[in-house]
Amino acid sequence: MSPYLLAVFLAAVSGLPGLFLRRRGGAVAAGLLGLAAVLGIGAAVRVLAGGGSGQARLPAAPLGTAGLLVLDPVAAWFLLPVLLVSACGALYGLGTWEEGRPGARFLRLAYGGLTAALALLVAAAHPLVFLLGWEGMAIAAFALVMMEDRHPETRRAGWIYLVCTHTGTLCLFAAFALLPAGAGPFAAFPAGFAASGRGTALFLLCLLAFGAKAGVMPLHLWLPPAHAAAPSHVSALMSGVLIKMGILGLVRLLSWVPDPPVWWGGVLMGLGVLSGVLGVAFALGQHDLKRLLAYHSIENIGIILMGLGLGSLGRSLGHPVVAALAFGGALLHVLNHGLFKALLFLAAGSAVHAAGTRDLDRLGGLGRRMPWTSAAFLVGAWAICGLPPLNGFVSEWLIYLGAFRAMAVSRWAWSAGLLAALALIGALALACFAKAFGAVFLGAPRTPAAEGVHEAPRGMLVPMGVLALACGAIGLAPALLVPALDRGVAALMPGPARPSLGGLASLPLLTGLALVLLGVALAFAVWLRPRRRTGDLPTWDCGYGRPTPRMQYTASSFADGPVSGLRWALLPRIHDARPGGLFPSPARYESHVPDPVLDRVADPALRRSARGLALLRVAQGGQLPVYLLYVLLTLLALLVWMVV
Repeated sequence: MSPYLLAVFLAAVSGLPGLFLRRRGGAVAAGLLGLAAVLGIGAAVRVLAGGGSGQARLPAAPLGTAGLLVLDPVAAWFLLPVLLVSACGALYGLGTWEEGRPGARFLRLAYGGLTAALALLVAAAHPLVFLLGWEGMAIAAFALVMMEDRHPETRRAGWIYLVCTHTGTLCLFAAFALLPAGAGPFAAFPAGFAASGRGTALFLLCLLAFGAKAGVMPLHLWLPPAHAAAPSHVSALMSGVLIKMGILGLVRLLSWVPDPPVWWGGVLMGLGVLSGVLGVAFALGQHDLKRLLAYHSIENIGIILMGLGLGSLGRSLGHPVVAALAFGGALLHVLNHGLFKALLFLAAGSAVHAAGTRDLDRLGGLGRRMPWTSAAFLVGAWAICGLPPLNGFVSEWLIYLGAFRAMAVSRWAWSAGLLAALALIGALALACFAKAFGAVFLGAPRTPAAEGVHEAPRGMLVPMGVLALACGAIGLAPALLVPALDRGVAALMPGPARPSLGGLASLPLLTGLALVLLGVALAFAVWLRPRRRTGDLPTWDCGYGRPTPRMQYTASSFADGPVSGLRWALLPRIHDARPGGLFPSPARYESHVPDPVLDRVADPALRRSARGLALLRVAQGGQLPVYLLYVLLTLLALLVWMVV
């Protein structure tokens, strides 16, 4: 058995021993997932280093062909975050889902099943295998989201996710029926197929299925509630890895097409801009820490789609350098986002586990009591904002370079819009994480629950440290990933005229710049460090004798400027009770930003439909003669229709 298949098997069975062990079941599951990660990552690195692609045949005689699992460079690239994040999450979960907690055994079983389904899916090279992995992923994720189903919002999030994911599965069934290869293994399309009506239908169906899984706006309605309701290490796996299976599907689709139409790239890039800008804008208005991070997943999926769309346009219009830079940035951002978003969810989960709340306005001051968790969240926030010297900057740098090269070679007007969208996303992300980090970790505790927190145990800190080190390593030495990226881009750009990213992206220069910035930051920190301890002094109190935690910025007040500026898109609900008179009554300011699709469209429409369908209950009297009358009337109607 190959190391890859052994890794899938170990992940699938990792939760089984815990069903029979009274103690140490979680440790056994985490150990098996760690071993699976070592084996699977080793196999993926071998493929990305040029060691060839592994292939395994699965019997599928009823379909007339043998199903295939092929660990090619694309599969290997997506396998890296799958196994690394799942192993870190399993170790982290030992601190939040202790032995004896209700549902802990089932959680570990479903968590291992989800990891195995994801690992199977990335290497699927046959429609049947792909659908099996896809459906296994959907069922396991549904079970994990519903772990705390005693809460109504959790049940609501789980059922919304299940409906959305199975709607996407139906679209996949229809899309695979249109494949030119029939029921056989996935293969390149014939020339001209993508521009035909059948190819157009295939693209649109795949866009619906994969876009819904990735959380592309406006198909994202399941993502914020599911990420908020799931356990934190499950949210890390879903946000960092699961939603990337939608990106995997789009990457596979683009790799099959020798001549993608221009409008394919335009649609992908347009959806990327929409998801990126609105995702970060809606994140700004959130009060729930995990929902805030969920909307940032939509934002980063938008950035990846911008890269895929720009790369597809580069291929269609004959600019291989543009395509290589854009595809390379998109693939690298898949890995980078998996690392720093998992880090953010784990750090946020530690804060939520310690304080017992996700509400930003009930936290505050956690940085002094949880310094390592605070540092981990800061690293993740720094990376997701695309700031050097961490990994988020490198992948966005490649997409920026692709857009600048597009302007230089063809003076495409829309490339300036793409650059403006990327810059706007970066600025809004910086404002959002300044709000999140400040509200959670800085200032004074706003509630007694925030005062009594303590640092997370070592078992929860180690996974965060591993992910933070990975973010720093990629940011400081991105040139080491160039050979692997080139092999991934090769799948999207078949042909001998493919340029290498090594000579296009100036990645060694980025390493030097990152080291200089890191040295300056360390020197500045040492210079600011006080030489001797001074007494505690109050901050400037604006004339108040005794400042209280209520005088701090809240999540609403901090984001009031950007949210007000984007009022036309966010449509916030604002409660603004201002003080007045000589003896004013207590005042309060709050702003809430409902989801534009789920809360404003889908939920009201479904409620109205349910009320309308409730009127049909009068026809269900529970009396047998009435139902026999319905059957008779139906038969008479059919007879009349046949005669006519």
